[in-house]
Amino acid sequence: MSLDPRDALRLALAPNSIAVIGASDNPNKIGGRPLAYLSRFGFKGVVYPINPTRTEVQGMHCFPDLASLPEVPDVVVVAVAGEQAIAAVDECGLAGVAVCIVMSSGFGESDPQGKARELAMAARARSRGMRIVGPNSQGLANFGNGAVPSFSTMFTEVMPADGPVGIISQSGAMSVIPYGLLRARGVGVRHSHATGNDCDVTVCELAIVVAEDPGLKLLLLYLEGIPDPWHLAEAARVARVRNLPIVALKSGRSAAGQEAAQSHTGALANEDRTVDAFFAEHGIWRAQSMVDLVDTAQLYLQGWKPRGRRLVAISNSGAVCVLTADAASAADMPLEPLSDATQGELRAILPGFATTTNPVDITAALLSNSGLFGAILPPIAKDPAADAFLIGIAVAGAGYDVEAFASDAAAFATATGKPVVVAAPQLSVSDRFKKHGMAVYPTEGEAVQALGQYLSHHELQLEATHRQPAVPTRPRAVGPACMLDEAASLALLAGRDITAVRHRLCGSEAEARAAFTALGGTPVVVKGCTGEVSHKSELGLVRVALRDIDAVGQAYGDMTEAARAAGITLTGVIVARMVRGQRELMIGARLDPVFGPVVLVGDGGKYVEAMPDVQVLLAPFDTPQVEQALRRLRIAPLLDGVRGEPALDVEAFCRMAAAVGALMVDDAAGITQLDINPVIVGARGAGCVAVDAVVYQEITLPNPPPKES
Repeated sequence: MSLDPRDALRLALAPNSIAVIGASDNPNKIGGRPLAYLSRFGFKGVVYPINPTRTEVQGMHCFPDLASLPEVPDVVVVAVAGEQAIAAVDECGLAGVAVCIVMSSGFGESDPQGKARELAMAARARSRGMRIVGPNSQGLANFGNGAVPSFSTMFTEVMPADGPVGIISQSGAMSVIPYGLLRARGVGVRHSHATGNDCDVTVCELAIVVAEDPGLKLLLLYLEGIPDPWHLAEAARVARVRNLPIVALKSGRSAAGQEAAQSHTGALANEDRTVDAFFAEHGIWRAQSMVDLVDTAQLYLQGWKPRGRRLVAISNSGAVCVLTADAASAADMPLEPLSDATQGELRAILPGFATTTNPVDITAALLSNSGLFGAILPPIAKDPAADAFLIGIAVAGAGYDVEAFASDAAAFATATGKPVVVAAPQLSVSDRFKKHGMAVYPTEGEAVQALGQYLSHHELQLEATHRQPAVPTRPRAVGPACMLDEAASLALLAGRDITAVRHRLCGSEAEARAAFTALGGTPVVVKGCTGEVSHKSELGLVRVALRDIDAVGQAYGDMTEAARAAGITLTGVIVARMVRGQRELMIGARLDPVFGPVVLVGDGGKYVEAMPDVQVLLAPFDTPQVEQALRRLRIAPLLDGVRGEPALDVEAFCRMAAAVGALMVDDAAGITQLDINPVIVGARGAGCVAVDAVVYQEITLPNPPPKES
């Protein structure tokens, strides 16, 4: 009987038996490496080499085929090529194997034909209850139990050590490069898994079971695509329960990077701003580079519980103090002055020319009296202005008691329980601090950057834990959609409690003149109404600030002529009040094929595409989340009013954006895309109005999705 799909993955990480199809006597070949590693790294289960041309491989009895084994193995490694690989996978599925690791390449990463073979192979395996890791996979490695069915050379060159870090990657190289860098820093790694083409088991799904490992304190992911965000959201939920931070490096930010990802693992690149929003929603930190992914790891392993971002810097160099202050400012880590009481204690210890505010500059007096360093730490430790600390030892050596510095710093870190980083460019100095378990960086800039990332991620985790975001379901299939004309778009929005501009849809010049009068004779906007084009200004279908009835009548005639010249059919002409406010903002939304309903909020008007200033929200969301997004815009200072201008009605705009989010998650509405630009936002208390809208709606509205069992 086949296992639950998730249980099969748990078994893949802790199998009782592993077979290798294509077993080699040479430990430096793909079919030989897994056998060598399973023996070398202490795997306690049974290993079955399979090769019809040999009776013994690497000192183990070798079997001619899968059928000749004394039992059905939990995991089978396929290390043969081409059609042989497909046949081997099919045989494993028929035999009742739980998990098949396909190391063979030439599938979806190569060409469309290879992708078709890959999909068909995965479908057959799925129908037989078998999971596939790969193809094009470098293998799995669990150094906690020696289950290392992998062919990575890195594990030969850099000896493993079990530790609190897990790494999962689509790319084989990117599953072991962080491993090598972490091992060079003395950090142990338990998991190093490469899923390859993700035809069945993906990085995101494997992350769920890896996150369950109670020995982990940090999970690192390398992603070239996110085809199954619902699995990643579930992994994040599991991690939050355990207070396990997840840091992800998602490649493909640029068009060139997306193209490279497609050719590398056949990954479907995701829209980058949506990925950022998804990560933030679920408390996952997005690293910008391998440096970001690895350099902060040592901070996550300290067991700190940060309570703020205020930094206190201590150094024996004035220049380091200045540079630390600059770096802290860039990282939004304020250096607040120490209390008068603390400064009084420091002045009693340090020479008169030392600085006792913050940063604390011990000066070169440390050379004459190494005891100064240890003496100033206790009063600083209890200062209320300190949430985190940086210790910068610019130069030390002969004449300095570096060992005392390191031991005093370690005791200080233990006593405060707060984050402490050390900047020490000399190896002879940094090694002493590292031996005492301190987090050490070559420069103050690197130390502050790493500390800032760590603190920001901690804040992100707390926000996600407070929100408890729902794990999304797979997005429904979306049918063909058509663009509604502006009148229909505004009417649909108004039916969802989204304030739309007062307007009339007119079918004649007389109706247009009557609409002007009915709207109070105030300045109006006249627009051609059609579901055929979304940008009408360029076609002469918009007139603004019309103040008399004859101008409105003339505009109606001009609209009909312009539409006829452009070959466009109008459903009428809209006469709308001209709304004025403090600022033009925008709301956009679409059904992302992977992430589902996505809403954009930001600065509006005609330059929104040329100079975009937007933030992404994943629906559903609440009004506080909208305001948080607005506060991240470049125009955020304008929200509260500048140079005598009143503050904007942010609350009203947030309600409108939340209503759009609710509309997008309503499958019965069938909305696939919409743009409300501009939204005219008034002064605080004056509300906001949607004055222009384009809505795309499915031609055949969807049936409600079946309830999941």
